[in-house]
Amino acid sequence: MNPRLVSIIRKEFIQIFRDARTLAMILVIPIMQLFLLGYSATNDVRNVPLAVLDQSRSPESRALLDAYRAADYFRVAYDVQSEAEIEALISSGKARAAVIIPPDYAQRLSDGDAQVAFILDGSDPTSASTALSAAQLISQSHSTEILAERFARTGVNLKVQPPVTVHTTVWYNPDLVSAYFMIPGVIGMILYAIAAILTATSVVRERERGTIEQLIVTPIRPWELVVGKLTPYVILGFFNTIEVLAFGHWWFGMPIRGDLGLIFLLSVVFLITGLGIGLFASTIANTQQEAMLTVWMTLLPSIFLSGFFFPLEAMPAVLRWLSYLMPLRYYLVIIRSLLLKDVNLAMIQTDVIAMTLFAAGIMTAAALRFRKRLD
Repeated sequence: MNPRLVSIIRKEFIQIFRDARTLAMILVIPIMQLFLLGYSATNDVRNVPLAVLDQSRSPESRALLDAYRAADYFRVAYDVQSEAEIEALISSGKARAAVIIPPDYAQRLSDGDAQVAFILDGSDPTSASTALSAAQLISQSHSTEILAERFARTGVNLKVQPPVTVHTTVWYNPDLVSAYFMIPGVIGMILYAIAAILTATSVVRERERGTIEQLIVTPIRPWELVVGKLTPYVILGFFNTIEVLAFGHWWFGMPIRGDLGLIFLLSVVFLITGLGIGLFASTIANTQQEAMLTVWMTLLPSIFLSGFFFPLEAMPAVLRWLSYLMPLRYYLVIIRSLLLKDVNLAMIQTDVIAMTLFAAGIMTAAALRFRKRLD
């Protein structure tokens, strides 16, 4: 083998192994992708939170609810007393579906003509489609069991049609258009990625070129340098939000039902989170390559564990708990609720508070570390 070629290869390996931080990131990212895709990349939805309005309160209605519990598709999370409570729970995202059992359910079941209303949150078409199919399947299975019991008891099959019929209604996205679900997610991903990556690389680029030292010796204060570096990306992120909203509405027909002022305000709060992560990454990395890899280390879990691609209900419990550490999770709940459901601030206040705390915490930590490195 050519000795000169061997020398060059040896030299490159030496340089790679000298940069232990980048080497570690390169080795960790494939494992992270493997586990994230292996466990989160599934549409097999389970444990959909279900709100129940049982106006019958009879053994027959309890038997129907037991059928929903046993199927593992639904988790009876709320026992409500009115349809207004159902609307509030579904609007806020606490419940993904609701079942309404009428007062005369037991009597009509004995007559072989019982009807149950099933309401679905269509803002997530994947979960809604699975829940719709599951609700119909559970109804058919329960009806079959009732007919079998009657036949065993009387020896005569008096009814051929199912004694229980489920009438489904899909709210917010009746046609289950997937674009209505993806476009708000794209807004969140763009805000996060652009803010974090551009901020991290721009600061490190100044350090690589030596211009950061020139800025330090000027009368500019550290906070002025931070604000000056971040402001252009706030403006760019704000423009990207308007751009995606406009094209999503005019081209794909995505509804914009919420208050635009509130949408932009909360988008800026989330944008601060991305800027803080990018600024923090710039204090860790010494090169633009390290800065990019550091941001990607946070971007990959955020994309897969936020509900951007795959429903959170389909993930294992451990990943669902980890998703609470991802600011993008809260923003996606907020932006989808505002665009598709026209909710008020009170209905999404938990997610707003969590996202605001993340933004304040990461930006404070990044600014303090950045200032310390400048000093």
